[in-house]
Amino acid sequence: MDSDKPTGADNQQERPGLEQWVVGITDGEGCFSICVVAHPGCTLGWQVQHEYSVTQGAASMVALDLIRRFFGCGRVICNPRQDNHRQALARFSVKARRDLLERVIPFFDEHPLITAKQLDYEVFREAMDLIARRRHLEPAGLAQVAALTERMNRRKRSRYLESSEATRRPSRPDAETKIWS
Repeated sequence: MDSDKPTGADNQQERPGLEQWVVGITDGEGCFSICVVAHPGCTLGWQVQHEYSVTQGAASMVALDLIRRFFGCGRVICNPRQDNHRQALARFSVKARRDLLERVIPFFDEHPLITAKQLDYEVFREAMDLIARRRHLEPAGLAQVAALTERMNRRKRSRYLESSEATRRPSRPDAETKIWS
């Protein structure tokens, strides 16, 4: 037996069908999201937040941990529910830009989703491309990202596009500003 070859849980990527299982659970329980939220510490007054996530009941946390090990990034958290469900809600989440760009997006480019969620993924990828090129740090690019968010998931109107800041850049010459990138 070759002792250098990983086995079992140490080498989940080699398990036949695991890629399609990740696609399937993402199709059913996953989400790609991008939000533009007001943040006074940012140069434009707005911050772009991005995430790939999969949720399950707490009893299925082992499945979420398998996804975390598969991608080699992200985290699994468990939150109690305040509704009529009997178990907490567990969530696998990847928010780090580098992990999204270098691990998650290449995987879903190579292994497309099967449901209509593929359309959300394509918009997510387009927005992440703008973000990778730092276009979200310019008013026109931020507006592009905000417009893309309206085509994803619940297709809600972007708060950024509803705000007066979308049409004018806030003036804060004496305030300390940060660029979140």
